[in-house]
Amino acid sequence: MTRVLTPQAEDFPRWYQDVVAKAELAESGPVKGQQVIRPSGYALWERMVSEMDDRIKETGAENASFPLLVPQSYLSREAQHVEGFAPECWTVTHAGGKQLEEPVVVRPTSETVIGEYMAKWVQSYRDLPLLLNQWANVMRYEMRTRLFLRTSEFLWQEGHTAHASYEDAATYNRHILHEVYEDFMVNVLAMPVMTGLKTVAERFAGALNTFACEAMMRDGKALQMGTCHELGQNFSKAFDIDFLGSDGQQHHAWTTSWGTSTRMLGGLIMAHGDDKGLRVPPQLAPVQAYILCVKDGEGVNEAANKVHSALKAAGVRARLNTRTDVPFGRRAVDAELKGYPIRIEIGPRDVAEGKAMLVRRIDGSKTPVSLESLPGAVTEALEADQRALFEEAKSFRDSHTTRVDTLDDAIEAAADGFAVVPWAQCGEDGEKRAAQHAVTVRCLQRADGTVPDSDSEDGLIAVMARSY
Repeated sequence: MTRVLTPQAEDFPRWYQDVVAKAELAESGPVKGQQVIRPSGYALWERMVSEMDDRIKETGAENASFPLLVPQSYLSREAQHVEGFAPECWTVTHAGGKQLEEPVVVRPTSETVIGEYMAKWVQSYRDLPLLLNQWANVMRYEMRTRLFLRTSEFLWQEGHTAHASYEDAATYNRHILHEVYEDFMVNVLAMPVMTGLKTVAERFAGALNTFACEAMMRDGKALQMGTCHELGQNFSKAFDIDFLGSDGQQHHAWTTSWGTSTRMLGGLIMAHGDDKGLRVPPQLAPVQAYILCVKDGEGVNEAANKVHSALKAAGVRARLNTRTDVPFGRRAVDAELKGYPIRIEIGPRDVAEGKAMLVRRIDGSKTPVSLESLPGAVTEALEADQRALFEEAKSFRDSHTTRVDTLDDAIEAAADGFAVVPWAQCGEDGEKRAAQHAVTVRCLQRADGTVPDSDSEDGLIAVMARSY
């Protein structure tokens, strides 16, 4: 049999490229580093947007839209920020056939332009907190690109907030980290992420602190899935975001920013995919149940349509395929590649017996089920497979996480997964040495796995890994 995908064990990067192409998720765009997200891939992103947007709005944030082009002078007003992003900026110098008086930058992120408007909208403590979010595209110049994981243009959400106190800003930022990002990644993406504090070397340009969600891929490497930044008063001072406090004095606001992107699609592929293609968590799947007519026969289409209607009535996202002019094997392989959690196969013999074959993508089982029982059986299987996928990913991560006592041991252990080492045994000098071996500190945690407030706390541990 001709294999469809390169096996993971043979060449993981090639396997990833095969899945993206053959599951029809994305293709390279006409300009270096761009990507064209195809309908199958975009449907996954739409589901991510829907689930994330609901959680973001529950925190009180409101969606807005800000300009794509940012005056270059805006970036220059926050020194660390412009220094951090200058190498990644795409700059427009001409428009309408003429050179612009001031170049404009295609947004790499929107702290500066949103800061400009926060300054207009915030006058009093009564205007705070100001909680904004936008779904947009951004551009960053990348030398080495890979679809979804690192592209010059990508889709994301970016939240930006202003608060009356550091405590309020920090509390809200942690709420986004845990109740929005971690909750979504664990309960929808079925990915057991580690949350922690980034080191100074990995901190967002212009931030006081950066917190991150880190996930393990099936090759043992780490992928940063989302970040939350405490910006302190750095941007409010640069953009004059000040307000009249309840004490009658003028104060600078405390701001945060936080974001996730289409990089999560790459993470989804690499955390759950196998040698047959994607395995999409049922909670996320745009198509939870894929109904296939095996071949033409009396009552087949009628039975399939009834099943389709019954599943939709039960709240299952179902799709019906009656294209018997396309070989069944080809359609079944396509369903496996795209990771549909449930496949329901109905042919003439099944109709005669009043049954259908229920095929589960996660565990590969095939079970004949009566047509009347399908809605309940499908719902039960979806719930079980969501849990199973998470537990499998967690088991894989835990079995590829090694606790060590020295930096040298951490560098060695990071070849096979996460290495957990006392931060005191690493520090900034050790972090630089590890980087020479392509190993980075993914995040800092307390010994009990909780997220510290700063890297100066005693007894912190460093989670180290090779990464994307």
